[in-house]
Amino acid sequence: MPSHTPITPEQARQSMVEDLIRERVGLGMELPSPRVESALRSVPRDAFLPGLPLTEVYDQHQAVVTKCDPETDVALSSVSAPSIIATMLQRADLRPGHRVLEIGSGGYNAALIRHLVGERGQVTSIDIDPEVIDRATRCLKEAGLEGIHLAVADGEHGYPDRAPYDRVIATAGAWDFPPAWDAQVAPGGRVVVPMRVRGLTRCLTLERGAGAGRWRCVAVDVCGFVRMQGAGEHWEPMPLLHEAEGRQVGLRLEDGPSVDVGALRAALAQDPVVLWSSTCVGGMEPTDSQDLYMACAADGWALLTAQRGAVEAGILRPVVLSGTPAVISDDGTSFAYRCIRGSDGTEDAYEFGAVGHGPRARHVAHAMVELISDWGRHHRGRRPKIDILPASTPREALPSGRVLTKRHTHTVLNWTDTLGEKERH
Repeated sequence: MPSHTPITPEQARQSMVEDLIRERVGLGMELPSPRVESALRSVPRDAFLPGLPLTEVYDQHQAVVTKCDPETDVALSSVSAPSIIATMLQRADLRPGHRVLEIGSGGYNAALIRHLVGERGQVTSIDIDPEVIDRATRCLKEAGLEGIHLAVADGEHGYPDRAPYDRVIATAGAWDFPPAWDAQVAPGGRVVVPMRVRGLTRCLTLERGAGAGRWRCVAVDVCGFVRMQGAGEHWEPMPLLHEAEGRQVGLRLEDGPSVDVGALRAALAQDPVVLWSSTCVGGMEPTDSQDLYMACAADGWALLTAQRGAVEAGILRPVVLSGTPAVISDDGTSFAYRCIRGSDGTEDAYEFGAVGHGPRARHVAHAMVELISDWGRHHRGRRPKIDILPASTPREALPSGRVLTKRHTHTVLNWTDTLGEKERH
């Protein structure tokens, strides 16, 4: 039997960075800067995930949940995946001497930030959960990493004791942009935050806009994070259309319409109508912009969720179980959700379609297919212009676009004036 020399943490770390770079070259994505690459090569992720196999610790796409709600099993805290961390650090454009607030602590990201801002910089990492802060403190100490101020605090309020900050980086999913962040960011500062937009999570890189309390988005990236807890916590309605254990089907209605649940349950029980768009994608082409476009364009937007048993029982066609784009008809009696099929007889290409249910199944499926086709013709691979303005801004003073009114702000998304990015995330 040949012997295998166990890989060391150092070797695993270097291999992870090489994998990340190789993948991004292959996908045509932006590469991490030399400084971000150096941080990833230098900071030991294994110090923050003791006992986990190195193959998992240094998997660039592996986020590791470190705490769950004991009753619901919902993830409350995690060590983020290196791939999204690399993207967020790149977007933050951290410089030596920067003062940085991290909202949502785990230790690893704070250590990377510390590496980037250097001894002249200031790193503050907060979390609402004392257990999370205790764990991060212990891991940093055992790794011999110093110069990071950890504190228990609600991210909704920032951390005024050490403000102002040149950068704020949130590693928990936010629904809104609280006034404290605006107040605590220095002139010329930048905020990088996973923000929920009608149920979709996108990492927004924000800089100050023209006018008090106004922010403009300069980059949009796909991401997934645990939700913000505390005063900024927000849960969307999710009525069930099919309640059988193991076969549940629901609709996530964040910033969406009120619905007649009984009517939509009845709709799901009716035979489906399937229409196809002739819009195809192939290879590794990203399609996340389609989700975001439809979320902005459709008044009746929702995300359909399902348990695997619902697909296996034929209640639904194959879907993304955690959330598939859906549209509810204007009269609330019918809905459609997105589906796909192979295209051109290959496994590498597929066509988008829509499955309609209810008395207006064909109508709502056709409306969804039109949205898909419009994306394919005009918005493929692009990103909307996104502005965040104070909730006190009069409606007539808002930019044109889809307006999402939240507790503290209006978020406005405009696909007519896009960022023009064609990045692959």
